[in-house]
Amino acid sequence: MNKKPTFFIAISPIIFLVIFLFINVSVYGDLCLNGPNQIALLVSSFFCSILGQIYSISWDNILIKIKENIQKTSSAIIIILLIGSLTGTWLISGVIPAFIYYGIQIINPKYFFVTACVVSSIVSITSGSSWSTIATIGIALLGIGNIFGISESILAGAIISGAYFGDKMSPLSDTTNLASAISDSKLFEHINYMTLTTIPSIFISLIIFFILGLNQNNNEISNISDLLLSIDGLFYISPILFLIPITLFFLIYKQFSPIISLFSTIILSSIFAIIFQPNIIQSIGNNENYFISSFISVINSMSGEISLESDNSLINNLLKSKGMAGMLNTVWLILAAIIFGASMEGSGFLNLITNFLSKFAKSKSSLILTTSGTCVLFNLTVSDQYLSILVPGKMFNSAFKKKNLANVNLSRTLEDSATVTSVLIPWNTCGATQSAILGVSTFMYFPFCFFNIISPFMTIIFAYLNIKIKKLKNE
Repeated sequence: MNKKPTFFIAISPIIFLVIFLFINVSVYGDLCLNGPNQIALLVSSFFCSILGQIYSISWDNILIKIKENIQKTSSAIIIILLIGSLTGTWLISGVIPAFIYYGIQIINPKYFFVTACVVSSIVSITSGSSWSTIATIGIALLGIGNIFGISESILAGAIISGAYFGDKMSPLSDTTNLASAISDSKLFEHINYMTLTTIPSIFISLIIFFILGLNQNNNEISNISDLLLSIDGLFYISPILFLIPITLFFLIYKQFSPIISLFSTIILSSIFAIIFQPNIIQSIGNNENYFISSFISVINSMSGEISLESDNSLINNLLKSKGMAGMLNTVWLILAAIIFGASMEGSGFLNLITNFLSKFAKSKSSLILTTSGTCVLFNLTVSDQYLSILVPGKMFNSAFKKKNLANVNLSRTLEDSATVTSVLIPWNTCGATQSAILGVSTFMYFPFCFFNIISPFMTIIFAYLNIKIKKLKNE
């Protein structure tokens, strides 16, 4: 068949996928991430490939694109598995219990959403990584919130909002550097220009979190001293344990690769567990020989599920970890999403859709709107944050110059739309990972990621109201 596919044909695999996912959510609820959504993505990939064959698209083209995209995502998959191990070793080393121990003494539950957002922002700006922030301080904040009886969904939204704000504004962030590079913008000029839309977005988010916190019905912890004694009786609690997260953030700050930084911290956490937490080691290892118990405890915490018990029911649910094994569904989901995205890309359907959308970019404001929409579309289809910055950045670079728009307009639009919305999509690498790390489904935290939701609208509003839209030269 020599006939070229229409826009409706190109978008039909996406429509098919959305319908399939809607059915999965209706039937399986939160369990849809344990297999049903992966199947939906794979079946949609098959449907896309069949359509491609009908329109004379070579299967080899699709297969090559699948291989390329999986190769590009291999480091992210390794990081996801290492994050699983990190949570396990941080538990047995006492880092997470220490965060909870000190946190419940100094944090006011009424302002906890705001506190969580601000703390996550600071850590993310320092580290340049939303993933590391959520996998470390995010888990600890969620644990403290559980003790106070605070809504997990809202708290997860606050943590993610803060982490992605910090990720955007940090000169150490890979997405920030990528957005400035692909748009030919200077890094710090890009960051300064982003503050125009980013600061109002986070400010509005903090106001909402403040109001939600005041109206939150929290548990009154009358026996807080008993709770502290339970943690102290099970773990050795000391500020020295915070050397572990400090080491992680220092390595990231020094721009070591995330894989090296995470793996080094996992090793350090294991050593701290063996030195400072002998009771935990003996409890998990269950062997008279301390060396063998240490080996079993460390390997089990890295690889699989561990569960510790105290004499206080409030914290028992917090003393659990699933290790690398707990991230396997996430890896499966990401691989399935990559296959779908590669099928759309290899068949040429994605290019056809973006070309169709670019026809609407006739004015400066509509160009920014189209770029923003394309970024979100790539997050939905390609399911990778980096590609959602990279491809639209290449596509619209010349268009921004033709409209006499400075490069920072493009870089800001990429960040306001691609970087922050990736975590809102369950099958995207970011959404799947953060959901697995926090143990809160994407559908549950989505409505409360106010910063991530507001950001793309803010950049579009600025465009249509012509607020601080920088020109290349005076017209």
